[in-house]
Amino acid sequence: MPDSRPSRAAAAPWRALLFVHVVVLACLGLFLAWQLRPVAMHDLQLAEGERLKCVSYAPYRKPGQTPFDETLMISREQIVDDLTALARMTECVRLYSVDQGLDQVPEVAREVGLKVLLGAWIGFDRQRNARELDRAIAIANDNADVVRMLIVGNEVMLRRERSEDELSELIEYAKARTKVPITYADVWEFWLKHESLARAVDRVTVHILPFWEDNPVSVDTALSHVATVFEEVRTHFDKPVMIGETGWPSAGRQREASAPSQVNQARYIREFVHRAHDEGWDYNLIEAIDQPWKRRLEGTVGGYWGVLDVDLKPKFPLAGPVAERKDAGVPAMAAALGALLCVGLPLVVRRGERSPGRLAAAAVIGMVAGLVAVLHWEHAALAYRDAGEWMLLGTVFVVGLLAPLVLIGGATESGIGSGAAAWRAFRKGGAAGLGASGYLGLLRAVLLFAAAIAALLLFADPRYRDFPTLLFLIPALVFGSVGWFRPSRHGVEERVCAAVIAICVVGRWLPEPANPEAIAWLLTGLLLAAPTLRRGAREDEQ
Repeated sequence: MPDSRPSRAAAAPWRALLFVHVVVLACLGLFLAWQLRPVAMHDLQLAEGERLKCVSYAPYRKPGQTPFDETLMISREQIVDDLTALARMTECVRLYSVDQGLDQVPEVAREVGLKVLLGAWIGFDRQRNARELDRAIAIANDNADVVRMLIVGNEVMLRRERSEDELSELIEYAKARTKVPITYADVWEFWLKHESLARAVDRVTVHILPFWEDNPVSVDTALSHVATVFEEVRTHFDKPVMIGETGWPSAGRQREASAPSQVNQARYIREFVHRAHDEGWDYNLIEAIDQPWKRRLEGTVGGYWGVLDVDLKPKFPLAGPVAERKDAGVPAMAAALGALLCVGLPLVVRRGERSPGRLAAAAVIGMVAGLVAVLHWEHAALAYRDAGEWMLLGTVFVVGLLAPLVLIGGATESGIGSGAAAWRAFRKGGAAGLGASGYLGLLRAVLLFAAAIAALLLFADPRYRDFPTLLFLIPALVFGSVGWFRPSRHGVEERVCAAVIAICVVGRWLPEPANPEAIAWLLTGLLLAAPTLRRGAREDEQ
């Protein structure tokens, strides 16, 4: 009887590829089904003519608009468009500065029937602070019928840009010169640390943001957390207390139990507004319109706190169920196209290769690649901030897509070559002499290096960075499956990168072990790195 062990050994990687891709395909299918499900929640039914109390307004919704551009002036036409849309849903808008054309807001607000919480931005620059405050005082006095309150500084203590005494002096200065009530706004913990500031203000304005708490709060308990904190703050002061910022993001990185999503944002806003109106809380929601420029400060999640999107369209209804995704047509088409491409590739490139097992594996690999490509595109549209990120991270993703195509098209039986050796061969003789094994080795080396950098950055600075799971999932599935069963040659550099990945993904998962995004990144990183470390250990032993 002929020995079947070689054929079984040759088939092992394809069985592994088929198995892991089927598992991932099932997970992606469940994820899409979860996104499509309509989620029932509290219907917010405001009385006739009743609107939201107040929302934070920043006009920087158009491409290229940012408060960091000191030459930018927001046109009156844009402010009119913005406030006209907001007047349908709120009674008031909160400003954080009077610079860059925002001094026009009170006049426009009067025309559309809105009140204004006017803000003077206070920071490191004393001279700029003085100019900003004097200008805000003048605007407040000239529009006292519209300006409900002047807010002298926003989270200045949190940013440690002025001392408590300096801030008190600025507040007293404004209070002596303005006709409207004065307040200062900061996160609730800093108000409790600096209670003496309350002596200078007419009202205490606190920010209560469950998502950004040091111990993040899930949306299930977010409202009770806000109520508890609000009551605690009110017991500390004998002046009126206002919630100056509260809200929930619709996109971005999950922080432990705090998960950004459109469904969670809709739920939080509905439940909070209902309770606030029932109990007579004075509040301001953050924020009116999505602010993509904030991704520079707070990562992806910072750009998507708006009740309206950048086109001034509501992101969710105030009544009825809400779903994260309207349909799955595009992902389904991408999966089908991916399957056709990966099944057709070996039939075209290697005409004799018609093994049903390999064709089945190719089909499933293509389906997964198509789905991941669409999901990554959707994430990139939210997260990538400039052409540089699109080019760099897009290139990494495309390189990752090449791995299954090279494997299926080449169907190498000789395993994965050393990336360093492949690069030397490429420099000597070009691409012709590499073969599938060499190409895979070169791709793996590039992707291990990119993943090591991404893992290290996320480990060292996790607060505002997204988990890059979608960026490396496809190559992790390929190299993790093939590298475990076929010979894998690599240099010290690849082993170092693999070790960095493994250490960093475990280190990032440990502080938030129940976070699904952290778990997915942990599994992806280990799958990508483990075969290199395993084969390396065996080579050292030989």
